[in-house]
Amino acid sequence: MKRPITSALLAAALSLSLVVPAGAVSSSTAVEAIQALGIITGDSSGNLNLSSPVTRAEFVTMMTAASSYKDSIGEGSGISLFKDVKSDHWASEYIKLAVEQGWMSGYVDGTFRPDEQITLEEACTALLKMLGYDSSTLACSYPSAQLSKASSVGLRDDLDAVQGEALTRQDCVMLFYNLLVSDDSSGTVYGTTLGYTVTNGEVDYSTLVTAYTKGPYVASADRSLSLPFSSTGATIYRNGALSSLSAVQEYDVYYYNENLQTVWVYSDKVSGTLTALSPSSAAPTSITVTGTEYELGTSTAIYKCSSQGEFSTGDVVTLLLGMNGEVVDLLSAGSAGSSTSSMVYYGTVISSQKGASSSSTSSSSSSSVQTETQVACSDGTVRTFYTDTGTYSVGRLVSVTSDSSGTTIRSMPSKSLSGAVSSDGSSFAGYDFSSDVEILDTDGEGGYARIYPSRLAGETLEVGDVAYYTLNSAGEIDHLILNEATGDTLTYVYVSSAETNSDGTSVSGSYAYYQDGQQYTLSGNVIYPARIGGAALFYQDEELQSIRQLSSVTLTQLGTLTAMADNQTYTLSENVQVLLRGTGSTGYYSTTLSEINASDYTLTGWYDDFGYSAGGRIRIIVAVPNS
Repeated sequence: MKRPITSALLAAALSLSLVVPAGAVSSSTAVEAIQALGIITGDSSGNLNLSSPVTRAEFVTMMTAASSYKDSIGEGSGISLFKDVKSDHWASEYIKLAVEQGWMSGYVDGTFRPDEQITLEEACTALLKMLGYDSSTLACSYPSAQLSKASSVGLRDDLDAVQGEALTRQDCVMLFYNLLVSDDSSGTVYGTTLGYTVTNGEVDYSTLVTAYTKGPYVASADRSLSLPFSSTGATIYRNGALSSLSAVQEYDVYYYNENLQTVWVYSDKVSGTLTALSPSSAAPTSITVTGTEYELGTSTAIYKCSSQGEFSTGDVVTLLLGMNGEVVDLLSAGSAGSSTSSMVYYGTVISSQKGASSSSTSSSSSSSVQTETQVACSDGTVRTFYTDTGTYSVGRLVSVTSDSSGTTIRSMPSKSLSGAVSSDGSSFAGYDFSSDVEILDTDGEGGYARIYPSRLAGETLEVGDVAYYTLNSAGEIDHLILNEATGDTLTYVYVSSAETNSDGTSVSGSYAYYQDGQQYTLSGNVIYPARIGGAALFYQDEELQSIRQLSSVTLTQLGTLTAMADNQTYTLSENVQVLLRGTGSTGYYSTTLSEINASDYTLTGWYDDFGYSAGGRIRIIVAVPNS
């Protein structure tokens, strides 16, 4: 079977992108950005009430949030500039700032009229002053001059309001978004003067969210979160999926954005032996646990790992990881009352050997030699564990428990299921998949592939396809270990030459093949029944045992997920290899699906036909230019 493959997991943390055509900004894009900046905020239920009118007092608070003074102004504090704005008025400080900066002024009767609805021309006049445009830059009289200038600098883009019309909160969203991407009187994009990124007339939303997101914090024993806003109407994500506060567990890591009234919660934890501190124990910036190096992301984590802290190499610890995989905090794996008192991993052994001295991995004074075992866990991560036991055979399915007493590796008995996976990939054999289900396909030789529910959608798995599974407290499948169910654990290659040579006394074989665009050669006294075309390499005890031919089909249509051969549809592997045949003796070149088609090329698809329940996918496509 195949040799182990290193899997890379994509950590989805705070990646929010909104793509619109250059020169046009969608209403939803503007709303998201302006809300993220706190210029427009929701009510206690999170509603933005975009159709509601905006008063002059409300508008000056929006202007303040869109200025460099956004963090320096509070509610009324004893200042009264106008007879209708008392010292205890909630907006008195904002009104004072707007007047002092020359953005807005009162009326000749000594009033500000804070509760009066603001009109388009009043709003444009105020924002032009924020941009540094004074009366000398205006060609005619109020309000025509102000409205004309507002149009020329882009303040009125995508805005339907007309002269004399009172503005709604939706109108203000567009006005302030346009403000951020407009040039000020010196020719500088206004949003950049506030430290925001503006590219091609758009505000970079992801940086706005990051800038106004607070954290990380750790949920307390009562699972409560300390938030500066009401959780009613707040949006909660846990491990990337929409959730609720009731799902939060002790020691979960969380972040929040008050403007968006959104909370992101993460439950990623790692337990194992702390084997290294880098660059030093005096001032560490990273640590190594279970063979993986993690960045120390908080001062708390750094202190706990330092020579003045409570942890050192050899200790069994539990890491609390943040949205980007950094260490937020550390706990003793046996903390009293801790929900992380032990962690269990499930997976397949990919290597196990004696040779790790306990003096480097344990606080014990004993010099016994430990066993270092690498396990491909069900989340696709390869972790290294140290034990005082013997070695474990490659390909063995194991569970690994790390707690205060150390690390224990146990062989897993078979625990199988059979049945159909739902067409949407949400359930299997009468059980729902948990939102964070971990699925691993294994091949008994240390090969593995991380699988997601969508990969199995609509497939039927037999008893022999499932080696082990676990259920969470809600009765959902949260771990599923497969046994050669998909064919994804195999190494797929394209054999470009296969020759057998004999000198009368011995026979040898010589082979050339492409794997992931790279060419390799293989020669020796072993003869493989290989011929030119797609093939799979099978290993045993890490030695190549056989090369088996894939089945081929001429493709008549090609899409991004499927291909057609006459009237039959074939599913493409997510990792399909695409090779372009060169001219003459120049061999093959690696290319992509987008670069080929069934009109200009003759396409041959090679698919596995080895009887895997969820196999039968096209693994290699060879494109030959039509003459």
